[in-house]
Amino acid sequence: MTLYIDSGDRLHHDQGTKFALTCPHCQVLAHMSPVSVPNYAALQTFRPSQVGIVFRCDSCNAPVFLRFPVKLYGTSRVELGGNYTELERAPEHFAYFTYLPEEPEQLFREALTCFSTGAHNAFASMCRRTAQAVFADLGDNGRLSMFDELNEIREFTGLDSETFNVIRKVLFGNDGEPRPNMPMLDAYKAGVLLEVLRDLLYEAYVRRGQLTHALMVRRHSAEDAGATITPLVRAGA
Repeated sequence: MTLYIDSGDRLHHDQGTKFALTCPHCQVLAHMSPVSVPNYAALQTFRPSQVGIVFRCDSCNAPVFLRFPVKLYGTSRVELGGNYTELERAPEHFAYFTYLPEEPEQLFREALTCFSTGAHNAFASMCRRTAQAVFADLGDNGRLSMFDELNEIREFTGLDSETFNVIRKVLFGNDGEPRPNMPMLDAYKAGVLLEVLRDLLYEAYVRRGQLTHALMVRRHSAEDAGATITPLVRAGA
């Protein structure tokens, strides 16, 4: 994306006056309007390598702070890089923690905290610990079943080989090696890992738990209905 500040202290980019971002406050994918842009003259004087810009979320009106790297100081503009850093990020959630055993729940909560703060490699380490806790709970058959699920995800999403191998090494790697085979993650691969692990946990615990609960409710409903039905007595009997 083309992004620059002109000599009149106005922010320009190729998406017009606004661009979309998930707000860290209301967690809505909303347009962001710039409300505080660095002074052009001050930028040309001090020439920082990074600049901060305050935007307004068009959904909740809260301030959103982004930091941009400076690409070029020109004669009439300061060009910024598009790979901005969110100083506040929307926290990641998992709606089904109540279905998880205690240890995987605690570890995955901490994994989400790492992801939300942008600590992608710490997030990967916590994902491996979460997976190990799940394997210990489900046993060897559960581990094999989750690996089959991972292969199915690869097939129906068209996940590329490089990313798939990273996810596989993180979740199914062996920490008993002299140097644990933990690949380094960037933001994209960390995001893919998050969605994959969410799906694996859903298949391993949530789907079974929801179905078991639904069947139990059906059974109790049928038993209660049967208990309220009294036999008909024919007149004169």
